[in-house]
Amino acid sequence: MNAIKTSIKAGKTVVGTAGAPNVDVALLGDAGFDFLLFDTQHSPWELKQLGAPIAAMKGKKAAPLVRTSSNIPEQICFALDAGARGIIVPMVNTRAEAEAMVRACRYYPAGNRSNAGERGEWGSFGSYREYMDTVNDELVIVPMIETKQALENLDAIASVPGVDVLLIGPSDLSIELDVPLDYSCDTYLRALDKIAGTAAKHGIAAGMYFIPPGMDPNFFVDRGFKFFTVPWGPWATAGIQSALSGIKR
Repeated sequence: MNAIKTSIKAGKTVVGTAGAPNVDVALLGDAGFDFLLFDTQHSPWELKQLGAPIAAMKGKKAAPLVRTSSNIPEQICFALDAGARGIIVPMVNTRAEAEAMVRACRYYPAGNRSNAGERGEWGSFGSYREYMDTVNDELVIVPMIETKQALENLDAIASVPGVDVLLIGPSDLSIELDVPLDYSCDTYLRALDKIAGTAAKHGIAAGMYFIPPGMDPNFFVDRGFKFFTVPWGPWATAGIQSALSGIKR
């Protein structure tokens, strides 16, 4: 099963942070986060470098999610073969693009994902069909909403069977709305409210790829956003400093 998908369906707030091949993902995986997000769009990491760090997360609380650089079936397949339990695709602007993403994520007959044997941490199964059906049902599928075109097609994207989260790309969306990085202006907040309302209407989650610097995550939770990442570095530093402060030196 996929605990993160269960939490999303239950309407719980799901919080993740960045994972990468050069950080201790085993430590982060048990630090309390719901997921670690491995980015291959705006990072130096390639999809085929993710097998080892995702394998290091086996048995940890956090689920590995991967953002591909584009909506290409081969990229989605690489990420899933590495063991991703959720896929994020940027710049999904139409229903057809969302449908293509879902098909690439799922095995036949629900999709056209190529088979490479059991991949990822999904449990034990009595048959191979049971494994494929479980992955089809439990994989978290997350298109990113980053453009005016996507806003215009929001209902159509949200209604695609298999979509779990409408995920805002905060900076790209603000630029498209002609309010670059102005995350508290009325224009931007109206777009957020439209996305949160559409997600609620279709029984899926609204999410932010990241919480903008200096803003309170609960500001977005209160507006209906239940899926986002936060940086782990400042919290780790604060925790270490707190522990050291108790030692006589």
